[in-house]
Amino acid sequence: MEGLIMATSLSEKQEEIYEEFYDLVNMQPKEIEDWLETDESKSVGQTKEGDDESVGRQSARKIIEIKRTNKSDLSDEQVDHMQKVCGYIKRHVAQEPDGDVSGTDWCYSLKNWGHDPSK
Repeated sequence: MEGLIMATSLSEKQEEIYEEFYDLVNMQPKEIEDWLETDESKSVGQTKEGDDESVGRQSARKIIEIKRTNKSDLSDEQVDHMQKVCGYIKRHVAQEPDGDVSGTDWCYSLKNWGHDPSK
């Protein structure tokens, strides 16, 4: 049954996802919350038809919840989202543009996914 709380320990694969997530998501929940309030955050990303927010901003809210959840209380759905976040960050980082990226959509998008490339 999806969404149920997992047993007190993660599988080996889930543990790998957990470790990678915490390596890649280098922003704390409060930092992400503050970032989501900015015009820059709102200016990037794709918004699915019928949604009010971009996919990245929706992801950010899930990331905040995940980072505030005890490891032993993570749901399968949360671990699946952690894996999605890792994939997005790795793909996006590989496409880093040349020059100063601090004010770019590339940087803003990564921050919506919990990764601040300036760190």
